Amino acid sequence: MNLYKQKIFLAADSTVQRYDETEKNQGGWGEFLQDYFTDEVEVANHAIGGRSSKTFIEEGRLGKIAEEIKAGDYLFIQMGHNDATKSKPERFTEPFTTYKEYLIEYVNAARSHQAQPVLITPVARLHLANGVFINDFPEYCQAMKEIARDEHVALIDLMEKSLKLFERIGYEEALTYFMVSVNGTDYTHFTKTGANQMARLVVEGVKELALPISKFIK
Repeated sequence: MNLYKQKIFLAADSTVQRYDETEKNQGGWGEFLQDYFTDEVEVANHAIGGRSSKTFIEEGRLGKIAEEIKAGDYLFIQMGHNDATKSKPERFTEPFTTYKEYLIEYVNAARSHQAQPVLITPVARLHLANGVFINDFPEYCQAMKEIARDEHVALIDLMEKSLKLFERIGYEEALTYFMVSVNGTDYTHFTKTGANQMARLVVEGVKELALPISKFIK
């Protein structure tokens, strides 16, 4: 009997994507999400590096998810890192106008198939200033929260969760979560260890929201 597994579709960027088997150091949190759920759930990771809320749609990636997503599934949406890249106008979105408009397209794509959208604020970079870990995307986080409120969408504040985690463990340990600990330059992308910790925070958020899929968390 071929029972359809509930799916969690991921629409996001390089901080979430699955990396090639040959990549031993870098990871995205989407790689590890499956580990926190029983076999009743399948994670469909469509995240890919360098995409903003805009380019993910323009390249037909949301359309591909829409073709596959079914009633009872979930669409987890983490966008913002590449939306903020003003130096790349093809990616850039204005937080309180175009970014919001694109986010609503994701919400509508899920709901039109009786699936549940879940907005996830951009995950933190490793940015310490005067002893404080910094949110590099405050306007995008705020805009996403406004969409969540106005459109009645579940939201996981991964920015807040990741910043709090870094504060708790301190800079030296947080450093091991980022690729800067491997290559000396990258304060944005995660090591496998860091990516796994971010997946854990996302699952914590799923539990806090009491989403129906919570019953499949290990």
